[in-house]
Amino acid sequence: MTQALADAQTPASASPRRGGHHEVLVVDFGGQYSQLIARRVRECGVFSELLPADVGVAEIVRRAPAGLILSGGPASVYAPGAPALDRGLLELGIPVLGICYGMQLLAHSLGGLVERAEVGEFGRAELHLRAFGRLFAGLPAEQTCWMSHRDTVKRGPEGFTELASSGVSPVAAFEHEERAIYGIQFHPEVVHTPYGQQILTRFLQDICGCERNWTPASIIDEQIARIRAQVGSGHVICGLSGGVDSSVAALLVHRAVGDQLTCVFVDHGLMRKGEGEQVIAAFRDTFKVPLLAVDAEQRFLERLRGVTDPETKRKLIGAEFIRVFEEEASKLSDARYLVQGTLYSDVIESGGRVGAATIKSHHNVGGLPDDLAFELVEPLRMLFKDEVRAVGAELGLPERLVWRQPFPGPGLAIRIVGGEATKERLDLLRDADYILQDEIRKAGLYRELWQSFCVLPDIRSVGVQGDERTYGNVIVIRAVTSDDAMTADWARLPYDLLEQIASRMMGELHEVNRVVLDITSKPPGTIEWE
Repeated sequence: MTQALADAQTPASASPRRGGHHEVLVVDFGGQYSQLIARRVRECGVFSELLPADVGVAEIVRRAPAGLILSGGPASVYAPGAPALDRGLLELGIPVLGICYGMQLLAHSLGGLVERAEVGEFGRAELHLRAFGRLFAGLPAEQTCWMSHRDTVKRGPEGFTELASSGVSPVAAFEHEERAIYGIQFHPEVVHTPYGQQILTRFLQDICGCERNWTPASIIDEQIARIRAQVGSGHVICGLSGGVDSSVAALLVHRAVGDQLTCVFVDHGLMRKGEGEQVIAAFRDTFKVPLLAVDAEQRFLERLRGVTDPETKRKLIGAEFIRVFEEEASKLSDARYLVQGTLYSDVIESGGRVGAATIKSHHNVGGLPDDLAFELVEPLRMLFKDEVRAVGAELGLPERLVWRQPFPGPGLAIRIVGGEATKERLDLLRDADYILQDEIRKAGLYRELWQSFCVLPDIRSVGVQGDERTYGNVIVIRAVTSDDAMTADWARLPYDLLEQIASRMMGELHEVNRVVLDITSKPPGTIEWE
C-alpha cells in the first residue's frame, strides 16, 4: 500500500489538509446545482472544489480529501452512456455523500433498486423520517425539502439503513454508518430545503471531521504565500479595472510583494461614466499602489470597427489588453508576471473542467493570445464572487469598491447587442446606464441587486415625441438578484422606479424613444446578453 493511499484511508480527522484546510471534493455528474454544493460547503468553513465525473481514484488519492460528495445530474442510471460511479471511490475509507443522482448511483452500484417513478418529483416535497441516523440527528421528523428527479430509489442496498421517504420516493435517504456512505434524494444545497445547511454541516463536521477554518483571513494568508513563492523577486503587472475582482487581486499581490507590482489601468473607452477617474484616484492616491494610466480609447475603437459578433469582440478586446500590457511591461524591468482576477465561476462557465460545456468565453479566461509573454498570477481563481468580497473587506477595501456590481472585462462593447461598438453608441449606452444606476442608488436598492445595467440592441423603434414621429433607439433594463452568478432571478423593481427611469431616459436622451424590461432568469438565459 502506498503512503498516499494509506493516508487517504486513515480516519477523516487525520487526513491531510490542502493549504491548511480540510477539503471535501464534489464529484460533478452534471447537476444544475453542482456549483452550489461547493459554495454551501465553503459557507460551512470547509474548502471544496468540483471535479469531473470521470476523475480517477488516483487523483482522489493524491488530493486526500476528508470526504466526497457525489452531485446530482440529469441522467438515469440505466441510460446508455450515463455517468458511472467508480466503485474504487467507495473503498478509500473516507465518507461519501450522494445527492439526488449521486444517491441513485450509490444504490445502483451497491445492489439497491432504482426505478422510474410513475410521476416525477420536482419542487417542494414533504420528507418523512423513520430513522434519524447520523445525518438527521436532532432534526424534525417531518420537514420540507427540494426534489428534482424522475428515477427513485425503491430499495436501499443490503446493510444500509433506510432513513426517510417522501410522497414519490420510498427511500429518500439512507446510510451505512460503518462504511460512512450516505445518500439523500433531495437537494440540501438550495434555500428551499430549510434544514439543508445543517445536514451538510453534520456531514462535514461530525462525519468527515473537518475543521471549519476556510475564512477570508486564511485565504489571504494562503494566497500571499502562494504569490511570493510564484513571483519571487520578479516584477508583476496587473490590469486594473476598478471592479472588485481586479481590485482584490491587485491588493493581494501588493500585500505579498509590495512595489514589485505595477498596476496598469487601460482606459479603453468602454467603461461606465466617470469610472476611469475613480479608479485612478482610489489606487494611486488612497492605496499608494504604483499605477500607470493608459488612454487607449481610440486604439480599441479602431480594433472594434465593423465588428458585431460578441465572441469576436471579447477576443479582440482581450488580445488588445494583452498587447497594451506588453508595451507597458517593456518599459519596466523584469516584468514577467501578469495578474488576472479570474474567478472560479469564470473557469466553470468557460469549460475549464472535463466534460463541461463552454457557455461563453470570459475575458479573464478566453481570448488570450498563444504568444502570451507573461506568466499568469490568478489569486482568485478558486474563489466565488461573495468570497472575493469577503476577502476585499478583510483587506480594507472601502465598501463602495467591495460592493461594486460585477462589470464585464470587455465593458460596454458587449452590451451593444448585434451592432458595432461606435463612440456614439457607447456614449448613449453610458448615459442610459448612468441614469439607471443613479435612480437605483436613490431608491436604496443598489446593494440588493447582483447586477443592474442597460443593453442597447441594434434595432430602432417607432415612437411619438413632441407630436412628432420618431425612429429611435431601444434601451433594455436588466436587473437581477443572485448569490454567486451561477443562477439568477430577475429583480422585481418597483413600478414607480421603473417609470422614473424610463421617463428620465426618454426625456434626457433624445435618441431613445422606448425602454423595455428584461424578465429572464438564469437559467434559461445568462445575466449578460452576450
